[in-house]
Amino acid sequence: MPVGFLEPEEIANSELFTCTGASLYHFGILTSSLHNSWLRLVGGRLKSDPRYSVGLVYNNYPWPTEAGEKLRGAVEAKGAAVLAARAKFPAASLADLYDPLTMPPELTKAHAELDRAVERCYRPEPFAADRDRVEYLFAEYERLTAPLTAGLDTKPKARRAAKPAAEADAG
Repeated sequence: MPVGFLEPEEIANSELFTCTGASLYHFGILTSSLHNSWLRLVGGRLKSDPRYSVGLVYNNYPWPTEAGEKLRGAVEAKGAAVLAARAKFPAASLADLYDPLTMPPELTKAHAELDRAVERCYRPEPFAADRDRVEYLFAEYERLTAPLTAGLDTKPKARRAAKPAAEADAG
């Protein structure tokens, strides 16, 4: 998912989601493989392209809760490195930069380092694959939302079978 910063004089159109006051930390998390794994699983699709939704993707994303200043600082530094790698190609669009066949090696490396910094905000060991990432994120989501449902009966209610039309008319 392409993420960037807009200058104050730029106006976002209706196809963009904006986050006023976002920091390099927010940029780093939102640009990470971890967040993109979440997007691919819970977000919608338009043709084969993922569709970002504030309600489903952003608001339900389990942001790291135990990341201290050192870990947050590492994400910010690696996020800045991604932006610096992009800046080396001022004539390229984000679509050009993120073409899997032609992505500049320094941008690929900057993202790999950012991904590792973001993963450390969640746990010390790296994730092996997208499946591990989303399994972990869903476990975090459950942990974070458990207090909201404590004491509620969350078991599905048994449905009464509908009577056949002939039986309903007779009864």
